[in-house]
Amino acid sequence: MHMSERTIEILTESFWPIVKAGIQYTIPLTLISFLIGLIIAIIVALIQVANIKVLKQLVQVYVWIFRGTPMLVQIFIIFFGLPKMGILLDPFPAAIIAFSLNVGAYTSETIRAAILSVPKGQWEAGYAFGMTFSQVFRRIILRQAVKVSIPPLSNAFIGLVKDTSLASTVTLTEMFMVTQRIVAYRYEPLLLYIELAVIYLLLCSILNILQKYLEKKLVH
Repeated sequence: MHMSERTIEILTESFWPIVKAGIQYTIPLTLISFLIGLIIAIIVALIQVANIKVLKQLVQVYVWIFRGTPMLVQIFIIFFGLPKMGILLDPFPAAIIAFSLNVGAYTSETIRAAILSVPKGQWEAGYAFGMTFSQVFRRIILRQAVKVSIPPLSNAFIGLVKDTSLASTVTLTEMFMVTQRIVAYRYEPLLLYIELAVIYLLLCSILNILQKYLEKKLVH
């Protein structure tokens, strides 16, 4: 069999298993983690904006820890470290917890900056109409802050898609681990890792197009 034929055979046979792992694990892991992380980020940002002293100090410590340590270390602590305390987690929920907390810490600063970018007069106008803090935030501030935060949040989402490959270190069979297993019996690391890179590139390119479309819709 010629080298070119073997190359085509390897690429075609490995393509679907890698993509299937992306559909089963990479995409759900990204979506769930980002959604939970975004909820955490909004709560953290609001605590800081509202200047609730005790809670503000606690969330600042949380942000400091998760922004100051590698995500890989965070995953290892949750998956390999917590069992020492009697907390056993399967790879998927362990990865979700790690990614969500990491996303929450990083995007909280983005959301906080977006909220602070809204003129104070908007808050005062809302209060003047008798609205509560939560009402002003939901009806006035959030809509304006979303427009400012969409680009950096979209970048964070795309970054998370690539970071999910770290879940392979806790035996989650996402795209990177599936590729590693194929490499183990095909002995074509360069070819297969390039194929994986192309799949990631295509996925992130689609997300970039969606990001630009969303930004245009918000602007207009």
